[in-house]
Amino acid sequence: MTEPGILVLPSNRPADRFYRGGRRITDFRGEAPAAEFEPEDWVGSVTAVSGEAPSGRSVLADGTLLADAIAADPIPWLGAAHVAAYGADPMLLVKLLDAGQRLPVHAHPDGSWAAEHLGAAHGKTEAWCILTPGEVHLGLARDLERAELDDIVARQDTPALLAAMHRIEVGPGDVVHVPAGVLHAIGEGILLVELQEPEDLSILVEWRDFAIDGAVAGHLGVGFDTALSAVERRPRTTTEISGLVHRAGSRTALLPAQADELFRVERVMVDGHAALERGFAIVVVVDGELALIDEAGSPTRVARGATVLLPYAAGGVGASGQAELLVCRPPLPTARVAR
Repeated sequence: MTEPGILVLPSNRPADRFYRGGRRITDFRGEAPAAEFEPEDWVGSVTAVSGEAPSGRSVLADGTLLADAIAADPIPWLGAAHVAAYGADPMLLVKLLDAGQRLPVHAHPDGSWAAEHLGAAHGKTEAWCILTPGEVHLGLARDLERAELDDIVARQDTPALLAAMHRIEVGPGDVVHVPAGVLHAIGEGILLVELQEPEDLSILVEWRDFAIDGAVAGHLGVGFDTALSAVERRPRTTTEISGLVHRAGSRTALLPAQADELFRVERVMVDGHAALERGFAIVVVVDGELALIDEAGSPTRVARGATVLLPYAAGGVGASGQAELLVCRPPLPTARVAR
């Protein structure tokens, strides 16, 4: 079997999502305009849209699902150490997301809740690498008693919900960490690269004015009485919220240490030449153009808007040119021991 090499990935936009967007993705990629409800591009994805498989899963040039190719021979894709720790699970989902309208307020369950109530292999902590400016709502600024949250959801009281949350201005280069359980909403006009655990699990507490019946589809099939137990109701201080937002230009790590146990991201500025360490990665070219060169010396030329899968078999990859990259990776194999 031929080992996989560097793969430039085409768009993979599930159709008919429940919120508007997509044009910023196609403009970023230099493609024909998206349909009105194609706000997400699932990059190098082995994950399906909930209830709509195989939608969401990436397809290789020969028509094989990436998930099937990895499952058939995982070590060339993921590396022996990763496979020993996690099996054939890449442990990562990367998306391009264009908020053509403010997203509804929602939260995602953590791993233990998802395993107990859904039999899922992961929760859904995520992180946003911001490409265009806007505002986000993240976490509660005051305590919400369960009875009040139930009432807000039942009445779909959006003003009360947003008033109870922190509102934050974000700009290009900022990275926002969103732990499982934390209520959040991405503001209209934001284009971002999202890293997340590879599940499609959302608990909606708002759905009025969106193209979804949240009363039916918003509780992961377990009913709101159970689903809302996964939502964090305690307030987070402004200091805690600031700790979830890495500002552009900061010298600190892009994500807190606890996020590295789930996924990793590095911003690489290529000015002439840079080296990317060996290992499975999804690379998003934020700006510029460059050649990615595998250990055999074969170049793959890409430019702004490209998304690229680096399999373990490609070896250490050189980057030559002038570009800004986001290099998204699964957790280190040692993180399995840490958990």
